[in-house]
Amino acid sequence: MTSPAPTPAPTREGASPRIPALSLIFGYGPVLVLPLAALAAWAGTPLALLIGQIWGAAILIFLAGVARGLSFFTPGGTHVSQMLAMIVRFSLGLLALVAGPTIGFGLLILGYASIALTDPWFARWGGAPQHFARLRPPQMVVALLGLIALFALSLG
Repeated sequence: MTSPAPTPAPTREGASPRIPALSLIFGYGPVLVLPLAALAAWAGTPLALLIGQIWGAAILIFLAGVARGLSFFTPGGTHVSQMLAMIVRFSLGLLALVAGPTIGFGLLILGYASIALTDPWFARWGGAPQHFARLRPPQMVVALLGLIALFALSLG
């Protein structure tokens, strides 16, 4: 089930604060779609808002799965905070898929902002690779810039 408290003991692969190249590529690549969708929407590209909303929700739901997957490797067992993060990310992403654009982007903004705050904390105690402490905040800023622009464009 869940352990009462996190136990720091990262794996050798997750112990380095250095961000691996693949984490940079697969971390920033998907979130760069969000500011690009905002630029496309601003330029009047049909369906750009919808594509941004669907993409943002899909990535947030994927990141819920990442949180769950990391919990399987947490020393001492899965921690309740990891399960809560997974549930919140998944729920916000799912709701953003079915909500209208303005509410959908608002939910996505909440979800991505929560990642910027929680993943560095998870990394510090061993619930995520240490490099997440350095990767996630700027990665989520890129996503949030796109989402905030999409939100503003959804207002009319």
